[in-house]
Amino acid sequence: MRKLTYYIATSVDGFIAGPGGEFDFFAFEGDLAAAILAEYPETLPTHAREPLGIASAPNATFDTVLMGRATYEPALALGVTSPYAHLRQYVFSRTLEQRDPAVEIVAGDPAEFVRDLKRQDGLGIWLCGGATLAGHLIGEIDELVVKRYPVVLGTGVPLFRAPFAVTGFALRDTRAFSTGATISTYAKH
Repeated sequence: MRKLTYYIATSVDGFIAGPGGEFDFFAFEGDLAAAILAEYPETLPTHAREPLGIASAPNATFDTVLMGRATYEPALALGVTSPYAHLRQYVFSRTLEQRDPAVEIVAGDPAEFVRDLKRQDGLGIWLCGGATLAGHLIGEIDELVVKRYPVVLGTGVPLFRAPFAVTGFALRDTRAFSTGATISTYAKH
């Protein structure tokens, strides 16, 4: 069965974006960038892959990406309707209209949809964001891969937006980078 992995960047104080959706303070540089390019090349948007020299890199971990509407909106603002053309793309929204045949809009229950995806053949499923979708899917998340950047935001979009409920994860690995960032991997108990 396939795994759902919430692979996400966060500040030290647990925010995945600023209050207005800002995320440009999560620098893509140094040994952290090298690790991402080597281990998770498919998590880079299609338009960035050629300049980064990974245009033809095979998907290493994921072949499917899940996004909430707020995660998808920055691409649309740039005129990009298929930000991860090298992956199967699903956007969860009850109001967004279909704009690109390569991106499926899902209006139904996210957890039910993910349970069905997990039963299909393929690589892992990447939960790209955002907080509300992660909150709906907390029961389905098998793994967290958290890139923690050495910045404090004070406020913004949290890792999860959900009602109070304790969900346990076990730390599998943590790596520190010269940029001051860390990547920690957690598996669901």
